[in-house]
Amino acid sequence: MKNIWLKHYEKTVPETVEIPEATYYDLLVEAARDYPNQSAYGFFGKTFTYKQVLAYVDQFADALYDMGVRKETRVAIMLPNLPQYPIVHFAVMKLGGIIVPTNPLYVEREIQYQLNNSGAEYIVILNLLFNRVKSVWKDTKIKNIVVTGVKEYLPGLLKLLYPIKEKKEGNYVKVNPEEGVFFFQDLMKKKYRRAEKVDVKPDDVAMFLYTGGTTGVSKGAVLTHKNLVANAFQTKHWVTDIVEGQEMILSALPFFHSYGMTTCLHLSLISRAKAILVPRFEIKMILDAIQKNRVTIFPGVPTMYIAINNYPEVKKYNLSFIKACISGGAALPVEVQKQFEAITGGRLVEGYGLSEASPVTHANPIHGLRKEGSIGIPFPSTDSMIVDSKTLKELPIGEIGELAVKGPQIMKEYWQRPDETSQVLHDGWLYTGDMARVDDDGYFFIVDRKKDMIIASGFNIYPREVEEVLFQHPKIEEAAVAGIPDAYRGETVKAYVILKAGQTATEEEIIEFCKDKLAKFKIPKMVEIRKELPKSMIGKVLRRVLVEEEKKKMAEGKNK
Repeated sequence: MKNIWLKHYEKTVPETVEIPEATYYDLLVEAARDYPNQSAYGFFGKTFTYKQVLAYVDQFADALYDMGVRKETRVAIMLPNLPQYPIVHFAVMKLGGIIVPTNPLYVEREIQYQLNNSGAEYIVILNLLFNRVKSVWKDTKIKNIVVTGVKEYLPGLLKLLYPIKEKKEGNYVKVNPEEGVFFFQDLMKKKYRRAEKVDVKPDDVAMFLYTGGTTGVSKGAVLTHKNLVANAFQTKHWVTDIVEGQEMILSALPFFHSYGMTTCLHLSLISRAKAILVPRFEIKMILDAIQKNRVTIFPGVPTMYIAINNYPEVKKYNLSFIKACISGGAALPVEVQKQFEAITGGRLVEGYGLSEASPVTHANPIHGLRKEGSIGIPFPSTDSMIVDSKTLKELPIGEIGELAVKGPQIMKEYWQRPDETSQVLHDGWLYTGDMARVDDDGYFFIVDRKKDMIIASGFNIYPREVEEVLFQHPKIEEAAVAGIPDAYRGETVKAYVILKAGQTATEEEIIEFCKDKLAKFKIPKMVEIRKELPKSMIGKVLRRVLVEEEKKKMAEGKNK
């Protein structure tokens, strides 16, 4: 079965990709040299050239160096897609530091765990998140907090109006000066001694990218500079429509997520493209950005495309500049794909990846053979097979087994988790935990995603983490969480609970209990109070039975 998928590569897609012996800071220096006046980022009408971005990155690197950041120092970034994100991201890389992307939606418990597990000593945050981070500061190794805000790089009038908008919406947070707290704009104005040249090699660690695990405990995937550079170049070769120096890439996927980092932040740099930064997904904002900037490349998750398809006034927008989109994070419904392509005239294909692979490993060809329900074929320089999970031996075509992948984008290890690393990495192969099959053409199909994992709007949610919070509720005796089908989010979180004898509780009460203990996207959207839960002979809750029950209810509801 060796590489039978190669016959379906588009003509310009190579079997293997030449990976530069460089870091992203090196690539930024090249971009600023070759395309100094080319727009690198657009943010609500304000433009930043590659030359400007390099100057900003060097300035912030000097500031970090002055604070004490050195090679392998962990620096957490807890920001939405603002111009500050790439400035911090590439500055840390210049110094050989290790980036710890942190979800701005995380609550205190999640922030504290990730900072402590990674050993982060510095963190750059949005001002709106300051109180959340400050509440756990003393329980972490964080030395300095750098605070920044949305308004800092907004153009003209928007910069003046934004604080009024924040106050009106109740989002305004005033951060007062104190020891250990620095303000981003102050650092960008000071004069520093130039940071010493750091010898950063491709095999050095660039990032701890945290991902969920089957145990529900978040793990740091250790990614090298080579891992990250490789995956963006693989993606660039795959998206055959890309013309260097001419593309507009909509960056609505968050940069703290591996998918947004590679297909937006990194892909735009190596393509010398302009990334249109969008701090949050609001449908009108997205459509305005696509039309105004003549967006050509739009990586996303199915919920984004669904939102566009269903927007009542979508026909008023000119979206015809879109050439190519790769959908990831969840299965892409065929109807969504067809409708989006009819609206835009662009090509929308489904792909697959995981944080441990930087993240993309498979995709359907942009202009070649696409198969319904398939994640496509392996990227250049990537091998893939279906194996028996117990013996790790390759299975014949058509048989269902565990999906394994191998390539230059595969992580080094899980940070400080040798046992879990040994479970998923063998002889360079990453065993994904996803059950799949491959057909005669080399197209792969996911049968079951990682055991019990919920994928809602592209976010991975592990039931056990939610269940452990539910078990903290004084009235709950037993709890189970499952992902049930949702037309918009792909899946949504539902909790099933058994109350202790003599107790009563409402759905609203239990959801409210979870709000300060879980990130918003992990909070159950529905709660069903039951007298019993389906279990195996050894007492294990059968989540798949709960999901089957929900699907049956939905089918019966449609047939009424």
